[in-house]
Amino acid sequence: MNLRVVLTPGELRPGEVAGACVFVIDILRATTTMCAALHHGAKAIIPVTGIDEAREVAARFEGEGEGEGERPMLAGERGADPVPGFDLGNSPGEMTAAAVAGRLLVMTTTNGTRALRAVAQAASVHPLAAVNFSAAVQRARSVRQDGGRVVVVCAGMVGQPSREDAYCAGRFGRDVVGSAGGAGLSDQTRWCLDLAEEFGDDWYAALMASTAGRKLSEHGYAEDVRVAG
Repeated sequence: MNLRVVLTPGELRPGEVAGACVFVIDILRATTTMCAALHHGAKAIIPVTGIDEAREVAARFEGEGEGEGERPMLAGERGADPVPGFDLGNSPGEMTAAAVAGRLLVMTTTNGTRALRAVAQAASVHPLAAVNFSAAVQRARSVRQDGGRVVVVCAGMVGQPSREDAYCAGRFGRDVVGSAGGAGLSDQTRWCLDLAEEFGDDWYAALMASTAGRKLSEHGYAEDVRVAG
C-alpha cells in the first residue's frame, strides 16, 4: 500500500516519523476542532499534553503581541467537557471567526494533542478529519508522487484503537493509494479498509457506530458529531 497506518501513537516505531509527512486523526473531536479553528482564521495552534503545560506555554507568549487580540487562548477538554478556566473547549462550533480569528491557541485534549506531540519529529504534520479530507488526500498523493513517505496516526481512545479514527484512516488510505495498493497489508490496515467499505461515504453513520460518537451524543455533544461527519 506504500502508506503506513497506526491505530494508536504507541504503535509508532522509534524514529518512524522522521522525514515523513504525517496525518493525525482524532475526528471526534480534536482534529475536527483544529480544522475549524484554522478555517476561521486562528493564527496557529500549539498542541500540548497537559493542562498545566498549556497554561505554562500560554504564559510564555503572554504580552508578545499588541492588544487583547494577541493574547494566547487556552482550549481543550477533559472527559469531553471544557477545562475549567480555559477560554474554549474542544467543540468545532466554538471555533468561530469572532472567537479565534488572529489568535494563537494553546490546546490540550485527552487523545488528539497527545498524538500530535508524538509525531513532532515529522517533516510535516497535518490534522485529518472529514472537514479537510479532500485537501488532505491531495496533499498525500502529491507527497507520494514525489517519493515521500506518508504515515497516518490515529489518536485512538486512551491508548486503545477507536472505530471512528480507523474508519477515517481506511477512507484516506483507499482514496490516496487506490484499489491497486492492497498487497501486503497489515491486519490493522485491512480493518481500516473494511470499515471504509462497510460504511462507504456515510461519515455520520460511521461516527455514530463508534463508542466515542455515542458517548458524545449522550453527553450533550450530538451537534459536534454531526459537524464532524
